[in-house]
Amino acid sequence: MDDESRELAMAAARVADGAKGSDIRVLQVGEVLGVTEYFVIVSASNRRLVRMLIDEIESKCRESTGRSPVRTEGVREQQWVLLDYGDVVVHVFIEELREFYDIERLYRDVPKVDWADTP
Repeated sequence: MDDESRELAMAAARVADGAKGSDIRVLQVGEVLGVTEYFVIVSASNRRLVRMLIDEIESKCRESTGRSPVRTEGVREQQWVLLDYGDVVVHVFIEELREFYDIERLYRDVPKVDWADTP
């Protein structure tokens, strides 16, 4: 499943990039978490963009990989939304909340995936 997981994480990052998401990171967290393989972390400048990003990621990832999230959280608030695919968790943050929670700090020792240069 690792190739499939990586493919989904990369697809989500590229969709977020194309839909005006910023500061996009893909972290390989499987070794430290055990419940998921990848985190995709994306910032948005406002709530409307948070909503647009999650809609685009969900729709385009379904088209390209045939997968939909197992569950979602935070959609109503549109400040920190999780799209949980099981093996990949996409976090879309409004910029201020991402700075506040700084979840990358918790996972600073995990491998970072260079999603931008991968075909």
